[in-house]
Amino acid sequence: MKRKLASRKFWALLAALATSVLTAAGAGENTTLQVTGIIAAVGACVAYILAEGISDAAGAKNNEDKTE
Repeated sequence: MKRKLASRKFWALLAALATSVLTAAGAGENTTLQVTGIIAAVGACVAYILAEGISDAAGAKNNEDKTE
């Protein structure tokens, strides 16, 4: 699941899906743009947080291996 949340393709899919649904529902252009922007921003933040967590975990493991 972490890989999916960190995937830019996954967030692009969600943004495209939201755009399609909002367009089909008759939402205005501004609303669609705002929702798509929010999804992209959240996706970027989640991907960054997960990538940093994975990097930190790998660094901690390397430090443990060196001390043994």
